[in-house]
Amino acid sequence: MKITSQMVKELRDKTNAGMMDCKRALAETEGDMDKAVDLLRQKGLAVAAKRADRATSEGVIECYIHGGGKLGVMVEVGCETDFVAKTDDFKDFAKDIAMHIAAVNPVAVRREEIPAELIEREKEIYTKQALESGKPENIVEKIVSGKIEKYISEICLMDQKFVKNPDLSIQDLLNEVIAKLGENISIKRFARFQIGA
Repeated sequence: MKITSQMVKELRDKTNAGMMDCKRALAETEGDMDKAVDLLRQKGLAVAAKRADRATSEGVIECYIHGGGKLGVMVEVGCETDFVAKTDDFKDFAKDIAMHIAAVNPVAVRREEIPAELIEREKEIYTKQALESGKPENIVEKIVSGKIEKYISEICLMDQKFVKNPDLSIQDLLNEVIAKLGENISIKRFARFQIGA
């Protein structure tokens, strides 16, 4: 199948991958757009995995103020070099993360940072609900673990669906940026301030 420039452009718009990467992905998948997107995502994951152990001692602190000064977010995003920290792609990623945090209000960056008492409280509530609805105990455990998994994906930043593109989680978005910029990038921490909260 002939790969047209329009197809490459469409894939590039969907994934933000480089033009040649898009062309290769389309060639490998014989022009199948969905398979090409998946292939580029897998390559992004591979690049992210290779770079995961590299230190991210450079970066930026990005701020986002919303609602006439009623809501603000500061987020620290790290990368390996000062050169990457100054690129528009990196800065745009940091801005998107700050805006996302303002919109969705995550509890923690990563799963392991979620306070254990928060998870336990939710577990108790879900267990009581399931038992009161008359479910047998062996099924209650499965129901509760499923609900806890869903709850974690809603409050953990890396698991949340990106507000600008719900097809991607924040982790997927991060993997794409790592693949594009060729450096390890990490979302280190954030603070969210809201008047009256």
